[in-house]
Amino acid sequence: MNYIIVGPAWPFRGGIAAFSERLAYQLIQEGHDVKLYTFTLQYPSLLFPGTTQFSTDPAPAGLDIRRRFSSVNPFSWLRARREIRRERPDVVVFAYWMSFMAPCFGTIAAGLGKNVKRIGLIHNLIPHEPGLLDKLLPPWFVRRMDGFLTLSQSVADDVKSLLSTRLKPEKNLQSSIFNLQSKKIAVTPHPLYDHYGVLLPKAEARSALGLDADGRYVLFFGLVRAYKGLDLLLEALADVRCTMYDVRLVVAGEFYDDEQPYRDRIQALGLSGRVVLHDHFIPSDEVARYFSAADIVCQPYRSATQSGVTQIAYHFCKPMLVTDVGGLAEIVPHAPVGTGPSAGSVGYVVPPDPAAIADALADFYAHRREVPFTAAAAEEKKKYAWPRLTQALYGLL
Repeated sequence: MNYIIVGPAWPFRGGIAAFSERLAYQLIQEGHDVKLYTFTLQYPSLLFPGTTQFSTDPAPAGLDIRRRFSSVNPFSWLRARREIRRERPDVVVFAYWMSFMAPCFGTIAAGLGKNVKRIGLIHNLIPHEPGLLDKLLPPWFVRRMDGFLTLSQSVADDVKSLLSTRLKPEKNLQSSIFNLQSKKIAVTPHPLYDHYGVLLPKAEARSALGLDADGRYVLFFGLVRAYKGLDLLLEALADVRCTMYDVRLVVAGEFYDDEQPYRDRIQALGLSGRVVLHDHFIPSDEVARYFSAADIVCQPYRSATQSGVTQIAYHFCKPMLVTDVGGLAEIVPHAPVGTGPSAGSVGYVVPPDPAAIADALADFYAHRREVPFTAAAAEEKKKYAWPRLTQALYGLL
């Protein structure tokens, strides 16, 4: 079939772009023709909190990526739509993650013709920090889709709520699929981010990052925003038990919030010698170092849908500590802290509370859980192969 993916792609950076490119490779591997249509301008500078929107990585080999539309120029949306129509696609997949893109994507989708299947690949429908426009804009996009592919049940629930119609479940393709008249919603787990290289020896990775070879390191990876709860993790790190075990933290990612309050809190909690800040966007070719150097990956989020960080952690077979918000708990098999790991546990799921996070870290180091959690993660990751997602996509057509 002839597929077109609309959304972020190289030269833009970030998890959504990486996902779209990896999906394109999978579809090509399965025999389809694939083109990616992406932005000439993704965010106006005024709305982008980071240092740059652009990747320093080389262009992905073997992908047809076309920069055709600006998020703020309606005339470019119409031109892109005309070009996509000329390509005569069977399926157009819209990689949707924020309300700001709803007018652009909705307009492109609206005029593609009756013979084109329009699938919303919904990474996030309702933002973690919603505003007025997040109530007004998403319906413009959602109503123009013929089906939806979501990566967690919580996002599927958001889609169903917006459509305001009771859906009847239908078993199919190892994923939950819901019928809505002529539309369907498929729920399938976020696949592995398996393009970041191989696991390195821990000592080698730590040496490359300037970390102590024998230290106990927790990794917080990705963009830093208030909803991601880095402040909760800092409070947990100051707990007497984490101090006793000399638990240290590596923060690897660009700050989208003001960084100074975090630095002030590190100082006030007496953590200056135990927190390593690598406060910049981590290029793809450096990701393996950070995950290989860590004992455990922590996501102390206050809110979430699903997260690509968990799927990088699975790729590197790393234990995880996540909070019980959104869809995070769905993909981290666990047992209650203090009961010992049950068969298949890959880590911890706790409330977004510093004491609970500290409980889990103390249990992890006191009882040397790294080896059994790592072995379980190596087995659990098999569930998140990319063909599972493409099969769910085919079920929507």
